[in-house]
Amino acid sequence: MAAAVDVASFRRFTRMYTRLIGTLDEGLLRTEYSLAEARVLYELATRTKPNAKEIAEGLGLDPGYLSRILAKFESAALIRRRASQKDSRSADLSLTRGGRTAFETLNALAQKQASTILEGLAVRDRAQLIQAMKTIEDVLAQDGSRRRAYVLRTHRPGDMGWVVHREGALYAEEYGWDETFEALAARIVAEFVMNFDPRRERCWIAEADGQPVGHIFLVRHPEQEDTAKLRLLLVEPSERGKGLGHVLVNECLRFARACGYRKVTLWTQSILTAAHRI
Repeated sequence: MAAAVDVASFRRFTRMYTRLIGTLDEGLLRTEYSLAEARVLYELATRTKPNAKEIAEGLGLDPGYLSRILAKFESAALIRRRASQKDSRSADLSLTRGGRTAFETLNALAQKQASTILEGLAVRDRAQLIQAMKTIEDVLAQDGSRRRAYVLRTHRPGDMGWVVHREGALYAEEYGWDETFEALAARIVAEFVMNFDPRRERCWIAEADGQPVGHIFLVRHPEQEDTAKLRLLLVEPSERGKGLGHVLVNECLRFARACGYRKVTLWTQSILTAAHRI
């Protein structure tokens, strides 16, 4: 049995933390969504075609409670349901454009909140806090329930240098390509930035635990108005085999359809077999 002093310390910490991050407010981060609703939106945004059972199990939510949340989202046109090709008794869930906007708003607010808290700490205190949080997560997730979650976001200053660096370094390491390939990646990135059309082009950066782990670009075809080109798809070696490549490509295709493109092409090398499958 846990000592009374340990139980008291545990409860004191949870009271302090829930107050600090605002989980006691009626709407999380001053939005119209509760904490549970925000977590469901996060799962829908970071999983590939989840069903209600997967989300309920991942969050430890009562299926009936989750069903009410999903019904609310459906009424608000935040999600769509499609019959699963794997199991006709269940439905694949996905966010609509409105649902994606709601998630991106919540995600940006959460990022801002975390940044504000961390920026108010001395460097040493910040490092100590992050290490303590990792320890808590590792200890309490010993049952293997911890799942690597991905967040896709659009590019921001600093990302393009990282893209070129990872393209050059990774392909040199894995395939022995020289710096001319890095120059090609730099040229593609430069053309994207200089000629960027936000209505019909996009770059996505995939993050896990706040760190970039992949990227993909969708750009206009220079000669065919109804065709887009998929460029610079990369998934870090540590994240391969986990479905991130398909998440990135599916987001590209979703955006391409919304823009009215009828075809998406991918130019690749014969030795890149993973790209062939995609």
